[in-house]
Amino acid sequence: MSSEEKILKPIIAISIGDINGIGPEVVLKTFLDKRIFNYVTPLVYCSKNIVSYYSNIIDLSELEYETVRNPKQLNPKKLNLFCNWQSEADSNIQLGVPTENSGKYALKSLQAALFALKNNLADAIVTAPINKKTIQSEEFKFPGHSEYLLKETEAKSYLMLMVSDEMKVGLVTAHLPLSQVPLAITKKLVIEKLTIFYQTLKTDFAISYPKIAVLGLNPHAGDNGLLGDEESKNIIPAIEEANENGMLSFGPFPADGFFGSREYLKYDGVLAMYHDQGLAPFKTFMFERGVNYTAGLPIVRTSPVHGTAYNIAGKGIAEESSFREAMFMALKILRNRKMHTEITKNPLQTRIVREKEEN
Repeated sequence: MSSEEKILKPIIAISIGDINGIGPEVVLKTFLDKRIFNYVTPLVYCSKNIVSYYSNIIDLSELEYETVRNPKQLNPKKLNLFCNWQSEADSNIQLGVPTENSGKYALKSLQAALFALKNNLADAIVTAPINKKTIQSEEFKFPGHSEYLLKETEAKSYLMLMVSDEMKVGLVTAHLPLSQVPLAITKKLVIEKLTIFYQTLKTDFAISYPKIAVLGLNPHAGDNGLLGDEESKNIIPAIEEANENGMLSFGPFPADGFFGSREYLKYDGVLAMYHDQGLAPFKTFMFERGVNYTAGLPIVRTSPVHGTAYNIAGKGIAEESSFREAMFMALKILRNRKMHTEITKNPLQTRIVREKEEN
């Protein structure tokens, strides 16, 4: 690869996820469209056995790929496969069945992709779905990708963010039992997540003055204390402090009416209090176009919004659109981060941009 091609085309490290689910299918289907190689050089961490297996299930005759021995020497016009670990799982795939071996394989792939990112062999990482139970081990004791990446990147905090062109939904609490959510919703945590959200919208999505809507925790956003006091004690004070610090925040809004009336279209982002409060409406509206983005990390990590979908694994009907959107979202964020860095280095350029927006 020439140095010019490497600059123009970011290298995306891809972890294959649970090989007994739909991860491999959506990854491989994405690269059947050769036009994607005009924008990215993909590096998938799995063996050729995976591709060979799926070639017997779905039509991959148009897929252009090669196995590479050195992740520093990639073919910019093909799907690059790299696997430097031994495993029987890729020659003993059990479609639709969560197994210990498929969990181990998913972890090896994730670790290898993250190693590439940490060592400047890749510019971003896109992760295919894992099974959160089978991947558990001495090396992985986390409820999901986000928490694992938080530790590995030594970041202070993160924000689980569901992204599409029309809607961006962040979560104050993510992989937490519902019974524990009320105690977790503190003013400090809401401000922490609002701050990450605000900076992410500015830096990663190039929105100069983001407006964030904040949802309430209780039905009717507490109904003035009748249905709970988390809003008055923690959420409203957090919104007020965020505004004092220059972050345009509004609410709290009752979640049902907010999404039902499409109020989200008036804001650049929506901060939900817990997992299903944000993900249920997001996936209802944006399932095929949505992307899961881990905001607040020094690295860029995206993934499709769906899971392993064991029930349709191997049937050749898995839709790859969310994975494809995750690929392009990673590229967009990389570009926006670079642009933000360049603009903030030049105060005069920042002033020119603001004047153009105001006019």
